[in-house]
Amino acid sequence: MFLTISTTGDQERPATDLGFLLHKHPERAQTFSTSHGTAHVLYPEASAERCTAALLLEVDPVALVRRGKGKGKGRGGAPDSALAQYVNDRPYAASSLLAVALAKVFKTALHGVCQAMPERAAAPLPLRVEVPALPARGGADLVRALFGPLGWDTVEAEPVALDAEFPQWGDSRYVRLVLEGELRLADALNHLYVLLPVLDDAKHYWVAPDEVDKLLRAGDGWLAGHPERKLITARYLSRRWGLAREATERLELVRLAEAEGLDVDDVDNAVDESTDTEERPVPLAEQRREAILRALEAAGAARVLDLGCGQGQLVQALLKDPRYTEIVGVDVSVRALTVAARRLRLDRMGERQAARVRLVQGSLAYTDKRLIGYDAAVLSEVIEHLDLPRLPALEYAVFGSARPRTVLVTTPNVEYNVRWETLPAGHVRHGDHRFEWTREEFRAWAAAVAERHGYEVGFTPVGPDDPEVGPPTQMAVFTRTDETSKEAAA
Repeated sequence: MFLTISTTGDQERPATDLGFLLHKHPERAQTFSTSHGTAHVLYPEASAERCTAALLLEVDPVALVRRGKGKGKGRGGAPDSALAQYVNDRPYAASSLLAVALAKVFKTALHGVCQAMPERAAAPLPLRVEVPALPARGGADLVRALFGPLGWDTVEAEPVALDAEFPQWGDSRYVRLVLEGELRLADALNHLYVLLPVLDDAKHYWVAPDEVDKLLRAGDGWLAGHPERKLITARYLSRRWGLAREATERLELVRLAEAEGLDVDDVDNAVDESTDTEERPVPLAEQRREAILRALEAAGAARVLDLGCGQGQLVQALLKDPRYTEIVGVDVSVRALTVAARRLRLDRMGERQAARVRLVQGSLAYTDKRLIGYDAAVLSEVIEHLDLPRLPALEYAVFGSARPRTVLVTTPNVEYNVRWETLPAGHVRHGDHRFEWTREEFRAWAAAVAERHGYEVGFTPVGPDDPEVGPPTQMAVFTRTDETSKEAAA
């Protein structure tokens, strides 16, 4: 199994910079162990004018069978024939095996990171990629349809004959792939990582739910707008339709965000509501933030927790107001916190401003002493992402242990879903929502929480309050009763 990546250069910008970008020295051949064999990286040529890096994967057919045992038969699993388990094209044809090796060996390059040459990593390079034997279920036309829209100047998919001596037998399902164009190296690697197993239409491992995140991460910047994204999503996820549906919904959010010039989290979980005016409606995410800011101002909060802060949009809004002296963003996802740190430019922030904000990794299902003693906590669009049996744990961690003076909780109003024209009946607004409550269900939950933990609770609509189905988002404002009684006595 073989793949080469070539680039050209000159004395000012030598082609051997490819070695820095791939983090593999051109003067050394390197070997890496994978779960199904051995990967070799070597440079057949390395000069200032031209440099080629080659990835050679030696697959152990016995290890492939042993590790694949019990993971299914037929498409995407172990072959049906006992002999075919050992005699097949897996050691020779580019597939998910090569994609996984690519991700392991060139992991840093795949993410576009190069500390030695950050500007070079961020800039397009003249690239040539060759894959001698690529399985293509769908033929050369599908290969061109998949790679063509991605910015490659040349997409050659030459069918490989079944037997050169007997041309009358016709072509095999394999093609020789050549890609040429000026692209970022990271983009080229991500194209290959996703599309090699898509064209093979099989995977050597069980497709778990985390494959959706892998797909969206590798497809960032190109998959949402790809004309064949449905086929790519279905094949990459081995036709696990629940996962494919989730990926499609999340990609649609990305596409809408790109079309509106917004961040993904600033686009509502369904399409924007229709309007009779020519003015574009304010996104619901923005209306939520404004409602939260008004409630925090009314509560007189200065030290605020954003629980489930995601990519830091609310934290960013709070930082703009000097009344908030301490802001802590908490999220279980390290990746989300990394994005939030970039959004906030924490590395460039002045000392005084930086002293006001912290980003903390933690789970809301567990008590955390770091969260005790704050004026207010915000749970914006968080609870619906938890399984219902885990809600009591979150409830105790926030209301029983941390016990901020004010707690704001926002969540979708499922009754309003009928107003989203493109949301199919019976579907929740986002694939990761474990539930969506009616107004009555949310009020009952909030009232019970308030009674158990010594809070009073009031409710505020967020977004247009429809006379029949209510607002798109419902917000509960919890106020600790012991604080209320102290103020009344004063």
